[in-house]
Amino acid sequence: MSEIRFDGKVALITGAGGGLGKTYALQLASRGCKIVVNDLGGKADGTGASSSMADQTVKEITEAGGQAVSNYDSVATPEGGKAIVQAALDHFGRLDVVINNAGILRDKTFAKLEPQDLEAVVDVHLKGAFFVTQPAFSHMKEQGYGRVVFTASNAGILGNFGQTNYGAAKMGLVGLCNVLSLEGAKYNIKCNVIAPVARTRLTEQLLGPLAQTLDPECVTPLVTWLASEQCDVTHSIFSVGGGRYARMFVGLTPGWFAGKGAKPSPEQVRDHMGEIRDTAKYIIPDSIADEMKLMLELFNG
Repeated sequence: MSEIRFDGKVALITGAGGGLGKTYALQLASRGCKIVVNDLGGKADGTGASSSMADQTVKEITEAGGQAVSNYDSVATPEGGKAIVQAALDHFGRLDVVINNAGILRDKTFAKLEPQDLEAVVDVHLKGAFFVTQPAFSHMKEQGYGRVVFTASNAGILGNFGQTNYGAAKMGLVGLCNVLSLEGAKYNIKCNVIAPVARTRLTEQLLGPLAQTLDPECVTPLVTWLASEQCDVTHSIFSVGGGRYARMFVGLTPGWFAGKGAKPSPEQVRDHMGEIRDTAKYIIPDSIADEMKLMLELFNG
C-alpha cells in the first residue's frame, strides 16, 4: 500500500510543545503536513505559561524543511479553542486534522480532592477537547473531510487509584468521540480515541522503571494513521504503548430477560446475576440504536 502522506493537509495538535504531542507534530510534518503547534507552556499541574515549548517544536519542524506555526492559547475556554482553530485557518487556509493531546495532572485520592483540582483537570482535558473540536468540526463539515483524535486514558476506561478527576475527564472524551463519530459520518469525518501508555513529563514518575520501555514514539505511528486520509475506522478506542496496539471497546451482554410485561423482584435480579454478567455472547454496539434493536427483538419474541 502507498506511503501515508499529508501533502496539502493541515493539522492542529494541542500540547505539542513536548511529549507525545511533539512526536505527532514532527512525524506529520515530515510527511508533508502543515502544523499548528499549540502549547500553553505551563507546568504539569497546569499553572504558568511560556511560549518556549511551542516555539521549539516549530523550530525543529522548520529546520527540517516543514511548515509550522506556534499558538499559545489555552484550550480551557471557548475563546481559546476558537483562536487555536482560527490560527490554522489564518495561516494555512484550512484544517483537516485535530489531535486533542493537551493535558495536566492533579492527582489526589477522592476524599482529599479539592473542587479546584477537579475543575482544572476537566477544563483542560474534557472541556478543552470540546472547545477546540467544536469550531474545527464545523469547518470539517463544510469541507466534507476531517480526522479527529482524542487522547483518553486507561485511568478513565479501566480506573486508577488516586485519579478520579483525571479518569472522569478522560472517560468523558470517549463519550464525546462516540457522538461525534456518528454526527461526522456523512461528512467523512473520522473520530477515534487512543489510550496511550508512554513516558512523558506527566507520567514518568508514575511509571517507575517501566518508563524506560515506553517510548512515546511507539504511540506516534497509530496516531499518524488515525489522522490520515487512509484511515477508514471511526468510533473506536485503541490501547497503545511500548509497541503494542490493541482495540478496546464497550461490550453488551445478552443479559437476562424477565419477560415482556414482567416486574421482577430484586431477589430475581440477584438470582440471575450470573446470567446478566455472562460475557460469552456479547456484542459491540455501534450506537444506542443497537441496544434498542436488541430490546425490541426481546419484546417481539
